[in-house]
Amino acid sequence: MMDIHRILARLPHRYPFLLIDRVLELDLQAKTVRALKNVTVNEPFFTGHFPTRPVMPGVLMLEAMAQACALLAFEHEGVESLSDDQVFYFVGIDGARFKRPVEPGDQLITHATLERSRAGIFRFDCKATVDNDVACEAAIMCTMRSVG
Repeated sequence: MMDIHRILARLPHRYPFLLIDRVLELDLQAKTVRALKNVTVNEPFFTGHFPTRPVMPGVLMLEAMAQACALLAFEHEGVESLSDDQVFYFVGIDGARFKRPVEPGDQLITHATLERSRAGIFRFDCKATVDNDVACEAAIMCTMRSVG
């Protein structure tokens, strides 16, 4: 378990771009994480996507999965928080598929498994579900880099 305070201490994202509300499970042995995003009608993207039928943009589902991946990678590597000159970047997304819309009132549960970590590149198998139905799935690759 990781509450919002621990998430805020680790991720540099803030409203409206912080897309993880709570980590439900993080298992370093299995290299998995399961995190929660409460999707509310007050999200700023719903005013334009789409006004008559609000749907969470697919790229934001991918971003939510990437944020969960970052939390898993930090725990795996023993990183408490990023320094001011470090960032955790996307470096690739493979096989992204969107299976169902995510709407206000849904709870988006992101699942990620660290498949490999090589030469500073992390590869995760990810999916996001609502009520146990897959909403999105993808293989996500990320890296931690100093920018200074």
